[in-house]
Amino acid sequence: MYIMNAQAEHFFEAANQWKDEFHLLREIVRENQSLEEDYKWMHPCYTFEGKNIVLIHGFKEYCALLFHKGALITDSKDVLIQQTENVQSARQMRFTHVEQIIAQGSLIKDYIKEAIEIEKSGKKVKMKKVADYPVPREFQLALDEDNALRTAFYSLTPGRQKGYLFYFNQAKQTKTREARIEKYYQHILDSKGIDD
Repeated sequence: MYIMNAQAEHFFEAANQWKDEFHLLREIVRENQSLEEDYKWMHPCYTFEGKNIVLIHGFKEYCALLFHKGALITDSKDVLIQQTENVQSARQMRFTHVEQIIAQGSLIKDYIKEAIEIEKSGKKVKMKKVADYPVPREFQLALDEDNALRTAFYSLTPGRQKGYLFYFNQAKQTKTREARIEKYYQHILDSKGIDD
């Protein structure tokens, strides 16, 4: 017997948009008896031996299954989408109506099985290292001129360093990059990440 998660149950019952789609996705995912229903990041999440496999979530334009190690799935039908360029591991399978989910039901089941096999194998997604992120010229100048900033930045965790480099690099203009660096200067000195 499949054990339902109370928080996930509330998520499905409270849904306004995508209610029918969410229920159908849940039904398909739950057919795989090796998955446990959990509730993480405010969404129903299905795990295998405590490891995240797939999550159901919705947006304004679509609802989706998010495969946590989707980058490793053999996407023979080319349906998995990288949500943003910064997402390294997860991939989404997107839907806009129930009929689309019904039509892809067997494919969804196949991808879930493969995602579980990937987890069983212990495969990991090769994540970008800090060195893979370019250091914007403006930030490099600040690091070169300010020993305290340089020491503080390179003392941050790799994830926090990547967060800053990604954010600074997103700015197209020098003035904007400089403003962002100035805004987060004290944050870096205080050993905080961009979202802390």
